[in-house]
Amino acid sequence: MVSTKEEEKKYFQELLNPELGALFRTALRMTRNREDAEDLVQETVTKAFAAFDRFEKGTNFRAWIFRILTNTFINNYYRVRDRQKLPSLDEMEEESFFQPIAEGITPEEALLNTLTKEDILKAIEDLPVEFRAVVVLVLVEGFSYKEAAEILDIPIGTVMSRLWRGRRLLQKSLWEYSSTRRNDSERKNQEGWTAKKS
Repeated sequence: MVSTKEEEKKYFQELLNPELGALFRTALRMTRNREDAEDLVQETVTKAFAAFDRFEKGTNFRAWIFRILTNTFINNYYRVRDRQKLPSLDEMEEESFFQPIAEGITPEEALLNTLTKEDILKAIEDLPVEFRAVVVLVLVEGFSYKEAAEILDIPIGTVMSRLWRGRRLLQKSLWEYSSTRRNDSERKNQEGWTAKKS
């Protein structure tokens, strides 16, 4: 029996609805802007429905639609980057990713009591796009390396490499943020102590 357009639309909606929240969260992390995230999700849904006849029933719909989302985002990003002359991954100085974070303690120990969930999500949003996509898919949305590789259409080794470098960037960024916050707190305490002494 050939399915009607209405049945196809209903089936698509049934598969899509559970993924909408995660799609929007991912789009928001990638675009760093609510309106752009809404546009990205809308464009993704439109493209996915237009290509739904090519989706194999019974396969991983979540990975399929996230692949459309990330491809759409990356294509749009490179279009904007080319117009605005933003740096590519290859143009960035690689040694800046590998600076030591601190002597004798792990970043997790140093950051444990100073950072909020919002601080961490903001740091993820500030990652360069190639790292951000992998970090969001694997660490935030819980995709496996294999699924992330399929979604991004890159080898698993590249996913692992970008995830490793993305984590290093996150650690460095969060360490700097934590240090700044700690220094500000110490300065305020010092000013308070000096004011009481006067």
